[in-house]
Amino acid sequence: MEYKDYYKILGVSRKASADEIKGAYRKLAMQYHPDRNPGNKQAEERFKEMNEAYQVLSDPQKRARYDQLGESYSQWQQNGTPGNFNWGQWTAQPGAQEVNFDDLFGDGTFSDFFRSIFGGMGAGQAVRGRSSRAAPAVQQPVSISLKEAYSGTTRTLQTGNRRVEVKLPAGARRGTKIRVPAAGPAGADGRPTDLYLVLDVAEDPAFERDGNNLHTLVTIDVFMAILGGEVEVNTLAGKVLLTIPPGTQPDQVFRVAGRGMPVLKDPGMKGDLYVLVKVQIPKGLSAKQKGLLEQASNSK
Repeated sequence: MEYKDYYKILGVSRKASADEIKGAYRKLAMQYHPDRNPGNKQAEERFKEMNEAYQVLSDPQKRARYDQLGESYSQWQQNGTPGNFNWGQWTAQPGAQEVNFDDLFGDGTFSDFFRSIFGGMGAGQAVRGRSSRAAPAVQQPVSISLKEAYSGTTRTLQTGNRRVEVKLPAGARRGTKIRVPAAGPAGADGRPTDLYLVLDVAEDPAFERDGNNLHTLVTIDVFMAILGGEVEVNTLAGKVLLTIPPGTQPDQVFRVAGRGMPVLKDPGMKGDLYVLVKVQIPKGLSAKQKGLLEQASNSK
C-alpha cells in the first residue's frame, strides 16, 4: 500500500494550524471543483484527493493518528530497513465498526490507504444526540459552489442497495448541516445511523459573500463616469442593468436590492448585491478626443 502525504496534497506544513489547513483546502476546492472543470478527469481525481486529505487533517483524532503513522513511516524510510513497511499495526483493527465509504459516496471516493487506516473511525466526527445510548452519527464534508448555494442543489448517495437523493437548500452557508436519516453505517444495535452532510461553500472569483449580501465589481470607462449611462452587471441569477449617474467617482459603491443570497430558512427573501465601480482611464486618445477634453477642462 502506498503512503499518502496529505500535508503535501494540501500544500501545507505539518505544523499548519486548523485555519491554515481550512484555507488551503478552500483555495484548492475553488480551483478543482468539478463544476469548474466539466469533463476534466484529472481535476476530478485531484478534487477527490484533496477532499480526502482535508477529511483527515480537519479531524483532530484522525490527524493525530495520521501524524503517528507519518513519524513511523519516516523513521522506517530513514533507517533503510529492508522489506515492506509494517502496515498491520496501523490498519483498522478487527471488530472495529467499519464504514463502507464507497457504499455511501460512490465507488472510488476514498483511496485504499484512507479506508485501511481510518475505516474504523467513521467518515467524519461523531455527532452525539441527547441520549448517550444513541449510536453516533457520521459527518461527511461536501463542497458546493456559490451558484449551487444560491439556487439549491442535490447530491445522490448510495447507501446499501438504495440510492438517496439529498436536497441541499438555497442559502446554505459554510458549516450548514444536512441530516440524512438512517443513511450511515450500522450502529452497535445493528440499526443504521444518521448521516450529516457538512457543507463547504467554495469561494467564487466574481463574488464575495458577506452573510446574505454579495459584493462584486464592474469596470466602466471614464466617459461613462463623467456622462452617466448603463452597464451590465453579473448576478448569480443573470445579468442586470445598473444605472451609472453622471459624475460617478472611482470606487463608488452601488446597492442592487434583492440580488444577494437567499435567506436559508426563508428563500423568498434575499440579501443585496453591492457593486464597486472601477473607472478605466484610456491610454490611446485620438486628437479629437484630446481636444474635446482640453476644451472641457479650460471651460471650468
